[in-house]
Amino acid sequence: MEKILVIGCAGQIGSELTLELRRIYGNSNVIASDIKPASQEIMEGGPFEILDVLDPHRLFGTVARNKITQIYHLAAILSGNAEKKPIASWNINMTSLLNVLELGRELELKKIFWPSSIAVFGPTTPRENTPQYTVMEPNTVYGISKLAGERWLEYYSNKFGVDTRSIRYPGLISNKTEAGGGTTDYAVEIYYEAIKHGKYECFLNKDTTLPMMYMPDAIKATIDLMEAEKSTLSSCTSYNIAGVSFNPQEISSEIKKHIPNFSISYKPDFRQAIADSWPKSIDDSLAKKDWNHSIKYDLANMTKDMVDTIKEKFTKGLL
Repeated sequence: MEKILVIGCAGQIGSELTLELRRIYGNSNVIASDIKPASQEIMEGGPFEILDVLDPHRLFGTVARNKITQIYHLAAILSGNAEKKPIASWNINMTSLLNVLELGRELELKKIFWPSSIAVFGPTTPRENTPQYTVMEPNTVYGISKLAGERWLEYYSNKFGVDTRSIRYPGLISNKTEAGGGTTDYAVEIYYEAIKHGKYECFLNKDTTLPMMYMPDAIKATIDLMEAEKSTLSSCTSYNIAGVSFNPQEISSEIKKHIPNFSISYKPDFRQAIADSWPKSIDDSLAKKDWNHSIKYDLANMTKDMVDTIKEKFTKGLL
Protein backbone atom coordinates (compact mmCIF):
# COMPACT_ATOMS: atom_id res chain seq x y z
CA MET A 1 0.00 0.00 0.00
CA GLU A 2 1.30 3.43 -0.95
CA LYS A 3 1.80 5.95 1.85
CA ILE A 4 1.83 9.48 0.50
CA LEU A 5 3.06 12.73 2.05
CA VAL A 6 1.73 16.00 0.63
CA ILE A 7 3.92 18.97 1.60
CA GLY A 8 2.11 22.27 1.18
CA CYS A 9 -1.42 20.88 1.51
CA ALA A 10 -2.89 24.29 2.39
CA GLY A 11 -1.86 25.88 -0.93
CA GLN A 12 -3.73 26.26 -4.18
CA ILE A 13 -2.71 22.89 -5.62
CA GLY A 14 -2.30 21.01 -2.36
CA SER A 15 -5.75 21.82 -1.01
CA GLU A 16 -7.41 19.99 -3.92
CA LEU A 17 -4.74 17.39 -4.71
CA THR A 18 -4.79 16.09 -1.12
CA LEU A 19 -8.52 15.41 -1.28
CA GLU A 20 -8.26 13.60 -4.61
CA LEU A 21 -5.33 11.48 -3.44
CA ARG A 22 -7.29 10.49 -0.34
CA ARG A 23 -10.24 9.53 -2.51
CA ILE A 24 -7.98 7.26 -4.57
CA TYR A 25 -5.63 5.83 -1.93
CA GLY A 26 -7.72 6.12 1.23
CA ASN A 27 -7.78 8.86 3.87
CA SER A 28 -5.35 7.17 6.25
CA ASN A 29 -2.74 6.64 3.52
CA VAL A 30 -2.33 10.33 2.59
CA ILE A 31 -0.59 12.45 5.23
CA ALA A 32 -1.20 16.14 4.68
CA SER A 33 1.35 18.66 5.95
CA ASP A 34 1.99 22.39 5.87
CA ILE A 35 3.69 25.09 7.89
CA LYS A 36 0.22 26.34 8.88
CA PRO A 37 -3.20 24.76 9.48
CA ALA A 38 -5.07 23.64 6.37
CA SER A 39 -8.79 23.61 5.63
CA GLN A 40 -11.10 21.84 8.04
CA GLU A 41 -11.89 19.29 5.34
CA ILE A 42 -8.22 18.30 5.07
CA MET A 43 -7.41 18.40 8.76
CA GLU A 44 -10.43 16.36 9.80
CA GLY A 45 -10.45 14.04 6.78
CA GLY A 46 -7.16 12.27 7.45
CA PRO A 47 -3.72 12.58 9.05
CA PHE A 48 -2.31 16.12 9.22
CA GLU A 49 1.01 17.42 10.54
CA ILE A 50 2.51 20.87 10.94
CA LEU A 51 5.79 20.55 9.03
CA ASP A 52 8.52 22.99 8.04
CA VAL A 53 10.18 21.43 5.00
CA LEU A 54 13.28 23.55 5.70
CA ASP A 55 13.86 21.42 8.81
CA PRO A 56 15.48 18.25 7.42
CA HIS A 57 15.40 16.41 10.75
CA ARG A 58 11.66 16.97 11.24
CA LEU A 59 11.06 16.05 7.60
CA PHE A 60 13.06 12.81 7.97
CA GLY A 61 11.14 11.92 11.13
CA THR A 62 7.76 12.49 9.48
CA VAL A 63 8.65 10.35 6.47
CA ALA A 64 10.22 7.54 8.48
CA ARG A 65 7.50 7.42 11.14
CA ASN A 66 4.70 7.24 8.57
CA LYS A 67 6.55 4.81 6.26
CA ILE A 68 6.10 7.22 3.34
CA THR A 69 6.63 5.82 -0.18
CA GLN A 70 5.77 8.93 -2.27
CA ILE A 71 6.14 12.66 -1.69
CA TYR A 72 4.27 15.48 -3.43
CA HIS A 73 6.38 18.54 -2.59
CA LEU A 74 4.25 21.61 -3.36
CA ALA A 75 5.53 24.26 -0.92
CA ALA A 76 6.90 27.36 -2.70
CA ILE A 77 6.89 31.16 -2.89
CA LEU A 78 5.14 32.12 -6.14
CA SER A 79 6.29 34.52 -8.84
CA GLY A 80 4.83 37.85 -7.71
CA ASN A 81 5.73 37.42 -4.04
CA ALA A 82 9.18 36.03 -4.87
CA GLU A 83 10.14 39.29 -6.58
CA LYS A 84 9.48 41.14 -3.32
CA LYS A 85 11.75 38.86 -1.24
CA PRO A 86 14.21 37.28 -3.68
CA ILE A 87 16.78 35.77 -1.32
CA ALA A 88 14.24 34.39 1.16
CA SER A 89 12.19 32.98 -1.74
CA TRP A 90 15.23 31.32 -3.32
CA ASN A 91 16.10 29.74 0.01
CA ILE A 92 12.60 28.40 0.58
CA ASN A 93 12.11 27.15 -2.97
CA MET A 94 15.51 25.51 -3.40
CA THR A 95 16.50 24.33 0.07
CA SER A 96 13.14 22.65 0.52
CA LEU A 97 13.54 20.76 -2.77
CA LEU A 98 17.06 19.62 -1.93
CA ASN A 99 15.85 18.39 1.48
CA VAL A 100 13.18 16.29 -0.22
CA LEU A 101 15.54 14.94 -2.90
CA GLU A 102 18.12 13.97 -0.29
CA LEU A 103 15.41 12.18 1.65
CA GLY A 104 14.36 10.37 -1.51
CA ARG A 105 17.93 9.22 -2.03
CA GLU A 106 18.55 8.18 1.59
CA LEU A 107 15.26 6.33 2.13
CA GLU A 108 14.87 5.10 -1.47
CA LEU A 109 11.38 6.52 -1.88
CA LYS A 110 9.39 5.20 -4.83
CA LYS A 111 8.49 8.57 -6.38
CA ILE A 112 8.82 12.31 -5.80
CA PHE A 113 6.60 14.92 -7.46
CA TRP A 114 7.66 18.56 -7.62
CA PRO A 115 5.85 21.29 -9.58
CA SER A 116 7.70 23.36 -12.13
CA SER A 117 6.14 26.21 -14.10
CA ILE A 118 6.04 28.09 -17.38
CA ALA A 119 8.17 30.58 -15.43
CA VAL A 120 11.23 28.52 -16.47
CA PHE A 121 10.91 30.16 -19.86
CA GLY A 122 12.06 33.71 -20.50
CA PRO A 123 12.04 36.55 -23.03
CA THR A 124 14.34 34.64 -25.42
CA THR A 125 12.04 31.59 -25.50
CA PRO A 126 9.68 31.16 -28.49
CA ARG A 127 6.37 32.42 -27.10
CA GLU A 128 4.00 30.67 -29.49
CA ASN A 129 3.55 26.93 -29.05
CA THR A 130 6.59 26.85 -26.75
CA PRO A 131 8.43 23.53 -27.26
CA GLN A 132 9.29 20.98 -24.58
CA TYR A 133 13.00 21.51 -25.30
CA THR A 134 13.94 25.10 -26.05
CA VAL A 135 15.88 28.14 -24.84
CA MET A 136 15.25 28.64 -21.11
CA GLU A 137 16.57 31.95 -19.75
CA PRO A 138 14.14 33.05 -17.01
CA ASN A 139 14.56 36.53 -15.57
CA THR A 140 12.54 36.16 -12.36
CA VAL A 141 13.49 34.67 -8.99
CA TYR A 142 10.67 32.15 -9.28
CA GLY A 143 11.65 31.14 -12.81
CA ILE A 144 15.33 30.81 -11.93
CA SER A 145 14.48 28.58 -8.97
CA LYS A 146 12.19 26.42 -11.08
CA LEU A 147 14.82 26.00 -13.79
CA ALA A 148 17.45 25.12 -11.19
CA GLY A 149 14.97 22.71 -9.62
CA GLU A 150 14.45 20.90 -12.91
CA ARG A 151 18.18 20.42 -13.21
CA TRP A 152 18.35 19.03 -9.67
CA LEU A 153 15.57 16.57 -10.50
CA GLU A 154 17.54 15.35 -13.48
CA TYR A 155 20.73 15.10 -11.41
CA TYR A 156 19.14 13.01 -8.66
CA SER A 157 17.43 10.83 -11.24
CA ASN A 158 20.58 10.13 -13.26
CA LYS A 159 23.07 10.07 -10.38
CA PHE A 160 21.10 8.29 -7.66
CA GLY A 161 18.16 6.67 -9.44
CA VAL A 162 15.51 8.75 -7.63
CA ASP A 163 12.21 8.60 -9.55
CA THR A 164 11.48 12.31 -10.00
CA ARG A 165 8.40 13.57 -11.83
CA SER A 166 7.30 17.09 -12.60
CA ILE A 167 4.94 19.28 -14.60
CA ARG A 168 5.46 22.81 -15.90
CA TYR A 169 2.11 24.18 -14.83
CA PRO A 170 0.55 27.06 -16.71
CA GLY A 171 -1.53 29.53 -14.72
CA LEU A 172 -3.89 27.59 -12.45
CA ILE A 173 -7.47 28.61 -11.73
CA SER A 174 -9.38 27.26 -8.73
CA ASN A 175 -12.84 27.82 -7.27
CA LYS A 176 -11.72 26.52 -3.85
CA THR A 177 -8.71 28.68 -3.00
CA GLU A 178 -8.18 32.35 -3.75
CA ALA A 179 -5.11 33.94 -5.31
CA GLY A 180 -1.72 33.28 -3.75
CA GLY A 181 0.67 35.84 -5.21
CA GLY A 182 1.28 34.55 -8.73
CA THR A 183 1.44 36.50 -11.99
CA THR A 184 -1.46 34.54 -13.51
CA ASP A 185 -3.60 35.03 -10.39
CA TYR A 186 -5.65 37.75 -12.06
CA ALA A 187 -7.55 34.87 -13.66
CA VAL A 188 -8.59 33.72 -10.18
CA GLU A 189 -9.17 37.15 -8.64
CA ILE A 190 -11.37 38.29 -11.51
CA TYR A 191 -14.09 35.73 -10.76
CA TYR A 192 -14.22 36.51 -7.05
CA GLU A 193 -14.28 40.26 -7.65
CA ALA A 194 -16.93 39.91 -10.36
CA ILE A 195 -19.26 38.16 -7.94
CA LYS A 196 -18.41 40.22 -4.84
CA HIS A 197 -18.26 43.69 -6.41
CA GLY A 198 -19.22 43.43 -10.10
CA LYS A 199 -15.92 44.93 -11.20
CA TYR A 200 -12.20 44.20 -11.29
CA GLU A 201 -9.00 46.23 -11.73
CA CYS A 202 -6.55 43.98 -13.58
CA PHE A 203 -2.80 44.17 -12.98
CA LEU A 204 -2.08 43.02 -16.56
CA ASN A 205 -2.89 44.66 -19.90
CA LYS A 206 -6.08 43.56 -21.64
CA ASP A 207 -4.26 41.74 -24.46
CA THR A 208 -1.76 39.79 -22.31
CA THR A 209 -2.29 36.22 -23.48
CA LEU A 210 -1.06 33.44 -21.18
CA PRO A 211 -1.65 29.68 -20.97
CA MET A 212 -4.05 28.69 -18.17
CA MET A 213 -5.56 25.51 -16.77
CA TYR A 214 -8.55 24.76 -14.58
CA MET A 215 -7.59 23.01 -11.37
CA PRO A 216 -9.52 19.75 -12.02
CA ASP A 217 -7.47 19.28 -15.20
CA ALA A 218 -4.23 20.10 -13.33
CA ILE A 219 -5.01 17.60 -10.56
CA LYS A 220 -5.82 14.91 -13.10
CA ALA A 221 -2.60 15.59 -15.00
CA THR A 222 -0.54 15.39 -11.82
CA ILE A 223 -1.95 12.05 -10.73
CA ASP A 224 -1.88 10.63 -14.27
CA LEU A 225 1.83 11.42 -14.48
CA MET A 226 2.56 9.91 -11.07
CA GLU A 227 0.62 6.74 -11.91
CA ALA A 228 2.27 6.29 -15.33
CA GLU A 229 4.73 3.44 -15.79
CA LYS A 230 8.26 4.77 -15.50
CA SER A 231 9.25 2.98 -18.70
CA THR A 232 6.86 5.21 -20.70
CA LEU A 233 8.39 8.48 -19.46
CA SER A 234 11.14 10.15 -21.45
CA SER A 235 11.59 13.19 -19.18
CA CYS A 236 12.83 13.18 -15.58
CA THR A 237 12.92 16.98 -15.43
CA SER A 238 9.47 18.43 -16.18
CA TYR A 239 6.73 18.07 -18.79
CA ASN A 240 5.05 20.90 -20.66
CA ILE A 241 1.28 20.76 -20.27
CA ALA A 242 -1.10 23.12 -22.04
CA GLY A 243 -4.57 24.15 -21.01
CA VAL A 244 -6.21 27.01 -22.83
CA SER A 245 -4.64 30.38 -23.66
CA PHE A 246 -6.57 33.63 -23.22
CA ASN A 247 -6.14 37.26 -22.14
CA PRO A 248 -7.97 39.45 -19.57
CA GLN A 249 -10.26 40.92 -22.20
CA GLU A 250 -11.37 37.46 -23.34
CA ILE A 251 -12.04 36.16 -19.83
CA SER A 252 -13.94 39.37 -19.07
CA SER A 253 -16.17 38.83 -22.11
CA GLU A 254 -16.90 35.29 -20.97
CA ILE A 255 -17.79 36.45 -17.43
CA LYS A 256 -20.20 39.04 -18.88
CA LYS A 257 -22.26 36.20 -20.34
CA HIS A 258 -23.08 35.26 -16.74
CA ILE A 259 -22.77 38.68 -15.04
CA PRO A 260 -23.84 41.23 -17.71
CA ASN A 261 -23.03 44.32 -15.62
CA PHE A 262 -19.48 43.23 -14.85
CA SER A 263 -16.82 45.80 -15.74
CA ILE A 264 -13.03 45.59 -15.92
CA SER A 265 -10.32 48.24 -15.82
CA TYR A 266 -6.57 47.91 -16.27
CA LYS A 267 -3.68 49.10 -14.12
CA PRO A 268 -0.58 47.06 -14.99
CA ASP A 269 2.01 46.65 -12.23
CA PHE A 270 5.42 44.92 -11.98
CA ARG A 271 3.80 41.61 -12.92
CA GLN A 272 3.24 42.86 -16.47
CA ALA A 273 6.96 42.51 -17.21
CA ILE A 274 6.91 38.98 -15.83
CA ALA A 275 3.91 38.03 -17.98
CA ASP A 276 5.57 39.54 -21.07
CA SER A 277 8.50 37.14 -20.62
CA TRP A 278 6.30 34.02 -20.49
CA PRO A 279 4.81 31.92 -23.31
CA LYS A 280 1.45 32.65 -24.92
CA SER A 281 0.80 29.01 -25.73
CA ILE A 282 2.42 25.66 -24.95
CA ASP A 283 3.32 22.56 -26.99
CA ASP A 284 2.50 19.57 -24.77
CA SER A 285 2.80 16.85 -27.40
CA LEU A 286 5.41 14.96 -25.34
CA ALA A 287 3.04 14.69 -22.35
CA LYS A 288 0.30 13.44 -24.68
CA LYS A 289 2.67 10.87 -26.19
CA ASP A 290 4.27 9.62 -22.95
CA TRP A 291 1.27 9.48 -20.59
CA ASN A 292 -1.83 10.41 -22.61
CA HIS A 293 -2.31 13.87 -21.12
CA SER A 294 -5.63 15.53 -21.97
CA ILE A 295 -7.90 18.28 -20.60
CA LYS A 296 -11.65 18.63 -20.16
CA TYR A 297 -12.16 22.37 -19.57
CA ASP A 298 -11.99 25.27 -22.03
CA LEU A 299 -12.59 28.94 -21.17
CA ALA A 300 -16.38 28.70 -21.56
CA ASN A 301 -17.14 25.67 -19.38
CA MET A 302 -14.48 26.68 -16.85
CA THR A 303 -16.08 30.12 -16.49
CA LYS A 304 -19.55 28.65 -16.00
CA ASP A 305 -18.27 26.31 -13.30
CA MET A 306 -16.27 29.08 -11.57
CA VAL A 307 -19.19 31.52 -11.54
CA ASP A 308 -21.73 28.93 -10.36
CA THR A 309 -19.47 27.64 -7.58
CA ILE A 310 -18.31 31.03 -6.28
CA LYS A 311 -21.87 32.43 -6.39
CA GLU A 312 -22.99 29.53 -4.21
CA LYS A 313 -20.17 30.19 -1.72
CA PHE A 314 -21.03 33.91 -1.68
CA THR A 315 -24.73 33.17 -1.09
CA LYS A 316 -23.86 30.90 1.83
CA GLY A 317 -21.67 33.60 3.37
CA LEU A 318 -18.46 31.65 2.84
CA LEU A 319 -16.64 34.55 1.18
